[in-house]
Amino acid sequence: MKIISIILILTTAFLSFRHGWSALQSSNNPEQLKMMADLGINKIYAPVFGAAIILIGVLVLFPQTFFIGNLLNAFSFILIMALALNAGNTKMALIEIPFLAMPLVLIWLKHPFPKIFG
Repeated sequence: MKIISIILILTTAFLSFRHGWSALQSSNNPEQLKMMADLGINKIYAPVFGAAIILIGVLVLFPQTFFIGNLLNAFSFILIMALALNAGNTKMALIEIPFLAMPLVLIWLKHPFPKIFG
């Protein structure tokens, strides 16, 4: 179980850093700006959202902030799903379901090294 937890933590952190960085750089990517506009996210808020996602990736790595990081990560997926459904984009909302499951599974598995870092 520890190996699965480690793999999921690293995957979550990697995806958070990657998506957060791309949101920070969204002004350079017109396709991403269009997607965010379709969701109702103003281009001014994209860097704020990106920085928050990067922070969530950092929080997940440490046992002291593991739970709150995963909770915020799950909330961010629910927010994206809700915005997609509000915009009428059911496909995007359905694509987010497996990503929503990842932080919930991580909370259930707990951090693999609570005594080393805690």
